[in-house]
Amino acid sequence: MIQDLWYKNAVIYSLDLETFMDLNGDGIGDFEGLTRRLDYLNALGIDTIWLAPFQPTPNKDNGYDIKDYYGVDPRHGSSGTFVEFMHQAKRRGIKVIIDLVVNHSSDEHPWFQDARSSPDAKHRDWYIWSKEKPSDWDQGMVFPGVQESTWTYDKKAKAYYFHRFYDFQPDLNMDNIEVREEARRIMGYWLELGVSGFRVDAVPFILESPAPGAAEPEMRFEFLNELRKFLQWRKGDAILLGEANVLPEETKQYFGENEGGIHMMFNFYVNQYLFYTLATADTKPLIKALEATRHNLPTAQWANFLRNHDELDLGRLSEEERQKVFARFGPEENMQLYNRGIRRRLSTMLGNRAQSELAYSLMFSLPGTPVIRYGDEIGMGDNLSLKERDAVRTPMQWSDDPQAGFSEVRDLIHPIITEGPYAYTHTNVDQQKREPKSLLNWMTSLIRLRQECPEIGWGDWIILEVNHPQVLAMMYTWQGSSLVILHNFDEKAHEVILTLKQKNDDTLVDLHQDNKCKADEKGTYRITLDAYGYRWFRASDLSHLIHRQNK
Repeated sequence: MIQDLWYKNAVIYSLDLETFMDLNGDGIGDFEGLTRRLDYLNALGIDTIWLAPFQPTPNKDNGYDIKDYYGVDPRHGSSGTFVEFMHQAKRRGIKVIIDLVVNHSSDEHPWFQDARSSPDAKHRDWYIWSKEKPSDWDQGMVFPGVQESTWTYDKKAKAYYFHRFYDFQPDLNMDNIEVREEARRIMGYWLELGVSGFRVDAVPFILESPAPGAAEPEMRFEFLNELRKFLQWRKGDAILLGEANVLPEETKQYFGENEGGIHMMFNFYVNQYLFYTLATADTKPLIKALEATRHNLPTAQWANFLRNHDELDLGRLSEEERQKVFARFGPEENMQLYNRGIRRRLSTMLGNRAQSELAYSLMFSLPGTPVIRYGDEIGMGDNLSLKERDAVRTPMQWSDDPQAGFSEVRDLIHPIITEGPYAYTHTNVDQQKREPKSLLNWMTSLIRLRQECPEIGWGDWIILEVNHPQVLAMMYTWQGSSLVILHNFDEKAHEVILTLKQKNDDTLVDLHQDNKCKADEKGTYRITLDAYGYRWFRASDLSHLIHRQNK
């Protein structure tokens, strides 16, 4: 069971091939470059890589506009270099999951080119059309302020086509059984080449059945069950990791009533309140978000993250809450995006090492599986001169060599960061490898610690009451072992008082340093937390606290 559910205790590393490592000298990252850096990821402690789309693409949307689902874009290599990469990753015990982007294709895909050629074309019904201009043509945009419509007229087709995203990404008609069969065929192809699962892009838009007009689209959750069954039939331990920014009460439909949906989902809801707490030191909304997303599905799992390849989406916060986060982490207009998010990296938002450590310690200790973004382990910055989300998609900074060790040529897919405290000359892997107290070495220790704490991925948890509202205290228990983890979001130090009543021992063992905390004669622990401090403790069996709360 533990081996089959490997994702419960994994650490996932998200990277974009084109900005990770260029080995062939064309300024664009490739599979040969990534293969060369597998030893780095292995030493970091990563056991799962999540690859952004690398298939052939016009590349108008970071590769998410795919024109051939069964190949490798020549910029990144070939099917041969992909297979060699998979072989080398497997040798190191590293699993690979890839993006499954089947809610839309590129408008350059042969399917769409055929579909627009005639009303009787083979692929006409693979997309969503309207002869008349729909009444809701300018509603439901994913990128408000940048995107102007969701229905666009095609002169050749003599009809309007639906696109939830940009107009060069026409939506596939998932109501068409042939489209769903093709989606499964795509999954089967990459499973045969060794991938361990898929990060499913824009899950809600795969499930909806949009039609011209303002009616609310029907959601077809049985489509997820079809994907799950096919996946388990082809490869029993493969997973589906869903991108679905939905409300907590909707999540069980995505996981499935009988766990027949997706295995994992990004916890966008907790992510947004996590940043609210980082901005305000008020833990109550975060605690409510954690409780709201609690589930009792044994094989389901949350994927927790701080930043990803998109903007920090704050759309689930109230307007007042969102403005507080904007004021702290994105006060300038060019730092904000789509009227709901922030287009900055974590280190530039927080601005200090102490809070960065606090944020990552917290994320790694939340119920679920941690996902980190390439470059965050060294505290990479952003480039706000780049448009929209490209600000956080700059090349990996490997060294202080020209082009940050990413490439040997000057003309790159995106410019490297050359100015300020986050310039590649100050922030890079080689430099931090040699500094014992660097963020990179601290992150390596944190990853190792998380993998030594299966209670977080597998166990039951509760929030412990403490005497300071700025402190979050959590307790996990699994198979007779327990963890107590505390985080102080305040800029001031605090002493936290805990009463745990351990059954067999009165000692908490600090997992970050050689230290122990003993209870007094009343069974009370007094734990000091520095400003933005955090403590991880292992304890004896505290399952009685779980049972008491359940009662």
